[in-house]
Amino acid sequence: MRFLIDNALSPLIAARLRAGGHDAVHVRDYGLHAGSDEEILDKASMERRVVISADADFGTLLATRRTSLPSVVLFRRCTQRRAEEQATLLLDNLPAIEQALEAGSVVVIEPDRIRLRRLPLLP
Repeated sequence: MRFLIDNALSPLIAARLRAGGHDAVHVRDYGLHAGSDEEILDKASMERRVVISADADFGTLLATRRTSLPSVVLFRRCTQRRAEEQATLLLDNLPAIEQALEAGSVVVIEPDRIRLRRLPLLP
């Protein structure tokens, strides 16, 4: 899979995903570390990447855009974890959510559960 890691998370997550065989870049790799969430979504959409973030604003933006892509993975209440733990959590659960991400979804990863909503998000 192809991933774009938001500035709210460590570049080490991108490195760990690459080590796991995925195409993963951090927003810093594009010079988007100060970019808006809209710019990040646009870049991810253009390159067919899944955005990975801890910023819940991405869900709100997807709801207003009413588009089916890009998919977004949100870490909620997991930000106190180290980057290595976050990457492991994602890699361990990727087989269960990969199909939904390819189809267009928001996946929320919490310490004790995973929630999934298909895109587009409608009011």
